[in-house]
Amino acid sequence: MSHLHINRVEIAGFFVLYGQRVDCINNVWVVGTEDEVVVIDASHDAAPIIEAIAGRTVSAIAITHGHPDHLNVADALGDATGAPVLIHPDDRFFWDEFQPDRVPDGALRDGGTLSAGTHRLTVIHTPGHSPGSVCFRVDDIVFTGDTIFQGGPGATDRPRGDFPTIISSIRDRLLVLPSQTVVHPGHGPSTQIGVEEPLYRQFADLLPGSA
Repeated sequence: MSHLHINRVEIAGFFVLYGQRVDCINNVWVVGTEDEVVVIDASHDAAPIIEAIAGRTVSAIAITHGHPDHLNVADALGDATGAPVLIHPDDRFFWDEFQPDRVPDGALRDGGTLSAGTHRLTVIHTPGHSPGSVCFRVDDIVFTGDTIFQGGPGATDRPRGDFPTIISSIRDRLLVLPSQTVVHPGHGPSTQIGVEEPLYRQFADLLPGSA
């Protein structure tokens, strides 16, 4: 099996969601081999993402969730690479609002896989930050979008976010991964499941019925 290559592209920008401007720096992940990659998210500026792709075949542009900072150049990146843009159906309403001139090319489904050369990324549905939030696992690595960060979960104070749901997703879908699993989020530094588990277990203990 070919070596797994991971490129992180940090891109600064802003988005407007429900009338509020938010400035942010996003992590876009280019994952695969020297021949074929999957691009995880399409944020702010297609040019540095295309540079990181470096001429390789893009099998998919996989959107972790439908907030605009994670898909606002999906149309340009899809056009430039010829790759299908995929999003979970439960976040299609976000897509239709923020990318009205393009229809997504396919759907991400829990348990589905994406080809990245000789590697396969498995889709994990983790609702809570948004209804259609997903993570992608390959080997002992998980790309978590805005579901789990170093030191806390993704925000749930916006419409369609839900704190008990995101904590349940993290507890049931992510904390069950091996402790050495590396977490590459949509913003900020990377971490490991084992490092974050004690904090997230405390959150889970607050959920109804956890006693």
